[in-house]
Amino acid sequence: MSQQPIIYLDNNATTRVDERVLNAMLPYFTHSYANATSNHLAGLTINETVENATWQTANLIGAHEDEIIFTSGATESINLAIKGLTNQDRKHIVTVTTEHKAVLKTCEFMESIGFEVTYLPVAANGILDLEVLNQSITDKTVLVCIMMANNETGVFQNIVEISKIVHSKGALFMCDATQAVGKIQIDAQALGIDLLPFSAHKFYGPKGIGALYISAKAKIKLASQLHGGDQQRKLRSGTLNVPGIIGLGKASEIALEEMKEDQKQIEKLRNKLEAGLLQFEGSFLNGSFIDRIYNTSNICFPGVNSEQLIFALGNISVSNGSSCSAVTSEPSHVLKAIGLSDENALSSIRFSLGKFTTSEEIDETIERVLILTRRLSQ
Repeated sequence: MSQQPIIYLDNNATTRVDERVLNAMLPYFTHSYANATSNHLAGLTINETVENATWQTANLIGAHEDEIIFTSGATESINLAIKGLTNQDRKHIVTVTTEHKAVLKTCEFMESIGFEVTYLPVAANGILDLEVLNQSITDKTVLVCIMMANNETGVFQNIVEISKIVHSKGALFMCDATQAVGKIQIDAQALGIDLLPFSAHKFYGPKGIGALYISAKAKIKLASQLHGGDQQRKLRSGTLNVPGIIGLGKASEIALEEMKEDQKQIEKLRNKLEAGLLQFEGSFLNGSFIDRIYNTSNICFPGVNSEQLIFALGNISVSNGSSCSAVTSEPSHVLKAIGLSDENALSSIRFSLGKFTTSEEIDETIERVLILTRRLSQ
């Protein structure tokens, strides 16, 4: 019996590498393999390609090349941004209960070394009350960490107003934009973001490479978390992952050119998916219906165990929470934070579409999910 083709609707976890990205990377595994920091001709040639990829990456988010530090991904970028502030006099951090675990766990670490952390709640739609934020920032606050688009619900926060509040209090603003970079137009400078982490594999680039934008205007002095050969302005030592950097640069270039068309296609398919799935009696959308990124739909099917549904779907790849927390059967901290009961949180599924998703796949998903949810709810 032939295996059914995979219908992949878990693009917030990771994406398929665009073949153009792969083709751009391949020479740097074989023929062009020199170390980018070597001072011979081969190394200098590689360094030029890295500089071009740095420009491509910076250009995607409205930054300058000297504001980009390459890392292994958003988790490392977040750790560098937060832990890098241990040398500051202020010892208070403000964040939100719906942040990714990479932020929450790093903040927990900061608490263990003497920092105070305030975890702000959100409303039922997943959006932060800006007055609550304003009141939470004190003269001891060094950093405010608030994500752009939530990885589970897709909900947007009001980044422009948040940055104004944060800077009016003399604090720094880190915005985890991992689920937004490469999907929507971002100008880090215009948005007033001081620190912006992201990963290539969320927008059709390779895994194992990401970046941290560090605003030159903010004049931030981060303490390095990796010590060694003093690469990348002494902020992140280690031999540069040249194939990964080339891949990130190419993915950035493609995203900047094609994201508007991708959005039209993906949003149309997501709306079609929701219209079909919300036919299940009692089902509802988690988070804001309006203020969210266009590829994400988090739906609760009351009375249906999400783990059983995922298993029954077989070749249809969906998620019941963050990919970094998927190994546990505990209810999502994000869904709990917006007021869902444990039962409803454990009955929720995240569908995240990508540019390779087809209309035929959406049709099959609607049909299969409706059959299975009705069966599992009996």
